[in-house]
Amino acid sequence: MPSQKIKKFLDEQKIKYVSIAHSTAFTAQEVAQSAHVPGRIMAKTVVVDLDCQMAMAVLPADRKIALQDLRDITGSDRVKLATEDAFQKRFPDCETGAMPPFGNLYGMEVYAAESLSQNDEIAFNAGTHTEVIKMGYKDFERLVNPKVVSFTA
Repeated sequence: MPSQKIKKFLDEQKIKYVSIAHSTAFTAQEVAQSAHVPGRIMAKTVVVDLDCQMAMAVLPADRKIALQDLRDITGSDRVKLATEDAFQKRFPDCETGAMPPFGNLYGMEVYAAESLSQNDEIAFNAGTHTEVIKMGYKDFERLVNPKVVSFTA
């Protein structure tokens, strides 16, 4: 089961979390509704291409990514959404589009939306389209060490 990698990592780090099973859902807002999690704490992981380097942009389900803002923040010349073909191989243990926001486990830099850092909790796909993990935001920040910036609309 794909979610085992993230659970094993959290268990090894002695992090308290809740696993929430839900009906199959694909968009972050559908996942939030299905798992009964507020959209502001439900994080969606968007893989972006920053000058040919893949990175994760992590933002609330109820927000949209502003690529121009991310370009300005990173100083990249070219910022675009990565194609599924380009990033699928990086996440062999995850269903496409259900990657957890732990770039440190996949060799990717992580940019987290500033608005997520204002919450006590964060929820995210656990590698499947049927399970969410909810945990403390401070624990997420400590484990992932994301660059917390403003890039949402």
